[in-house]
Amino acid sequence: RACEYVGFLSRSIELPASISQEEVLSHIDRLNIDEAVDGILVQLPVPAHIDSSEIIRRIRPDKDVDGFHPMNVGALVTGEKGFVSCTPAGVMELLKRYNVEISGKRAVVAGRSNIVGKPMAQLLLKENATVTIAHSKTADLPAVCREADILVAAIGKGRFFGPDYIKEGAVVIDVGINRDPDTGKLSGDVDLDAVIDKVGLITPVPGGVGPMTIAMLMKNCYEAALMHQGAI
Repeated sequence: RACEYVGFLSRSIELPASISQEEVLSHIDRLNIDEAVDGILVQLPVPAHIDSSEIIRRIRPDKDVDGFHPMNVGALVTGEKGFVSCTPAGVMELLKRYNVEISGKRAVVAGRSNIVGKPMAQLLLKENATVTIAHSKTADLPAVCREADILVAAIGKGRFFGPDYIKEGAVVIDVGINRDPDTGKLSGDVDLDAVIDKVGLITPVPGGVGPMTIAMLMKNCYEAALMHQGAI
């Protein structure tokens, strides 16, 4: 729907869950050489018998609009040009659009996934924040999170972060998307109702980071098309 809205042609290839690794790779190979295709993404997670890392590495880096290929990850770390993972890129766009000061601020990224946590930390570091990556083995996690002027919650546990984790007036970015097994309602990693009076700014779930992720995917696709046409 987003592609249609901005005028892109989007093609969905739906494969059976029983498909073999080799068959998936062959689909990617065909898309890699198809000059009509500017961007390729594989919807994660994949079935357990599929090696997602091999799938990601098989996508041509210049068509890797998800920004997951090791070459694009390496470009992010070294400050070179490449596609940036869409969710962290969307978070940065949000912070900048709302004029959140990043340079010199303490930022804590809770979560160390390759898709969100690690690239998020790199992007904040690039903007001169002092960055801490916190995770399940972090000692006294609430105290570490309370140091943050900017807290990015990305651990995948519904309503995990309450007032004890939040510094007064902090900017809180909730990347989590969790569905309550009883009610079916979506919630983030942050207990929004419990922290709303303590935060300076906070993103809601749903409707916060999610739409920005899609917007950044469209941006990557657009830039991929321009690159393939020699326009950039």
